[in-house]
Amino acid sequence: MKLHRSLVQAVSETLHQIFFEGIYADKAIERVLKQNARWGSRDRRFIAETTYEIVRWWRMFEVSTDINDTQSSDDIWKIIGTWCVINEIELPQWPEFLALDKSKILLKYQQAKQVRKYRESIPDWLDDLGCYELGTDVWEKELHDLNKEAKVILRVNTLKTNFIQLQQLLAEQSIETSVIGDYQDALVLSKRQNISHLNEYQQGLFEIQDASSQLIAPFMKLKPGMSVIDACAGAGGKSLHIAAMMENKGEIISMDVEDRKLIELKKRAKRGGVGIIKTELINSITINKFKNTADRLLLDVPCSGLGVLRRNPDAKWKLNLEFINQIKIQQQEIITNYSQMLKPNGVLVYATCSILPSENQNQVDLFLQKNKNEFEFIEDRKVFPSEGFDGFYMASIRKK
Repeated sequence: MKLHRSLVQAVSETLHQIFFEGIYADKAIERVLKQNARWGSRDRRFIAETTYEIVRWWRMFEVSTDINDTQSSDDIWKIIGTWCVINEIELPQWPEFLALDKSKILLKYQQAKQVRKYRESIPDWLDDLGCYELGTDVWEKELHDLNKEAKVILRVNTLKTNFIQLQQLLAEQSIETSVIGDYQDALVLSKRQNISHLNEYQQGLFEIQDASSQLIAPFMKLKPGMSVIDACAGAGGKSLHIAAMMENKGEIISMDVEDRKLIELKKRAKRGGVGIIKTELINSITINKFKNTADRLLLDVPCSGLGVLRRNPDAKWKLNLEFINQIKIQQQEIITNYSQMLKPNGVLVYATCSILPSENQNQVDLFLQKNKNEFEFIEDRKVFPSEGFDGFYMASIRKK
């Protein structure tokens, strides 16, 4: 592989935005790619894939470069050079790489691979937390899988097509997909590529949604005509799936604290032919307004996001223990307060994209202990990254 300085400069600039300016990786990549319209698809792919790989293995590269804490753009260039050495890419004779010692880098790399927190490239505190909550063996297995590249999963919009028809349409454009076991609406791309420009996407025939996330709507045991509240809807991926499973019959109230996300949800609903979703910006009167109205209530609560590090590897460098402790308080407040919107005999589904018991079954147990006379546990499901997709947790609770 021959490195082009302009592309490596773009990677360096993207990493600077991620680590020094706190911008999330996808947004940083998007910003940098907009700077040069002349870059072709291969150049853009190099910038994006190289950035994500370096972010994913950041600590490993720091240790191999003999940097304790990256402080400057010069350090970033050294880490890029170390990435080259480890991947057997010939180092150009650029000033930023002249001080690098290949043999020393490779020796440090081999030594680092013997230590889990370096080998799997995570902060000390996160390694300690994972071991404490899941046990060393489970944590090590899941951590290894979280460092694999995320697959691109489509959710077939059954309001407009089925997976056989969609597969055929994509195959005609040389886009290969395959079905995934028991995931009834999911197709996985055989090769990562940008597909949001396709007519099939613009026409609402599919959405991009991880397979584990697609388990939530079936878990809710939905029926056409139900009244459903998705109280932490975000941009609405699960709301849209719920609407499809309800055959576009009934009512869905999709709520969020951010209006921009609800605006995006409306656009996606229109594209997907969904007519039963109403949006509601959460405020101080929301709970009373919808008290005792929902047959089903989805609480896909804010969480650490440790189950989705495959697609958001920079999150592990932005998270901290204080944030996780605060988010657990927020989770308990949400399930306690929002559960009032459920009808008697209605079912609440609590969900996270975390693999930590303290965010998952422990939160459900705590809620049920406090409200044992009003609510009862039905079932839960844990989905681990080692199963092939994002880590997720879901639990269903009935209001008596």
